[in-house]
Amino acid sequence: MQSSPAPDWRATTRHPAFRAGAREMAGPSLGIAAWGLVTGVAMVKGGLGVPLALLMTFTVFAGSAQLATVPLIASGAPVWVIWATAFCVNLRFVIFSAQWRPYFMRYRLPTRLALGYFAGDINYVLFMKRFGPGGADDTARDGNGDAQWAYFWGTSGTNYVAWQASSVIGIVLADAIPTQWGLGFAGTLALLGLLYSLISDRATLLSAVVAGAAAVAAFALPFKLHIVVAIAAAVVIGLMIDGGGDAGRRVRNLLAASREGKSAGKPMERAA
Repeated sequence: MQSSPAPDWRATTRHPAFRAGAREMAGPSLGIAAWGLVTGVAMVKGGLGVPLALLMTFTVFAGSAQLATVPLIASGAPVWVIWATAFCVNLRFVIFSAQWRPYFMRYRLPTRLALGYFAGDINYVLFMKRFGPGGADDTARDGNGDAQWAYFWGTSGTNYVAWQASSVIGIVLADAIPTQWGLGFAGTLALLGLLYSLISDRATLLSAVVAGAAAVAAFALPFKLHIVVAIAAAVVIGLMIDGGGDAGRRVRNLLAASREGKSAGKPMERAA
């Protein structure tokens, strides 16, 4: 398939879908800003200098990965543990990318890499609610490319500004913000609010429950590896329920065969 050039940025920002995306992202951005502020403070309080914290927030752009790896960096954890933790925390974006692929595969590799860098959880949910199957704008994918492109950048641009602005404020003012303000609890509340907005079906709900249970069960593991365990458990459960992959199909086939075997065995038991 021949790659297509990205639409003109001036036309993108003038597109009605761009404004719609920015408007729909404005509400969740309040929680994202709170989370960004907490993450910025946590990086500096965790031992990173201001220049290094700024470099991390602009290059990593992944709040969950930053919060998960900063304590590991501060405690002197092995580099492979830090990389593995960041990889597992961001593993969900592999699933997001697979869902976005039919919409953006037409663009060149550098453009797709930029889309991947600016992608976020909330703008993925909003995009799929609008353009996914049964969404508010469920039109032919190849025939609505400009609207999808503009909407993506409307949501992701708003998300990026909200995150980076609050994160930079948290980094710069970290030493002036008392820890007694309970920023950790505020961050937890922000994460819970974002989590609630992401739960849209049975697969995501059960994945969240399993992840929480796995994190509690594995809390005693060193280097905060309980986070890795929780993410792995959630991904496996989500794929199995959502019908993704051969493993999910095999499990469903085994369960169906088991049910058929039980139902076939009942008359024999009664006859015996």
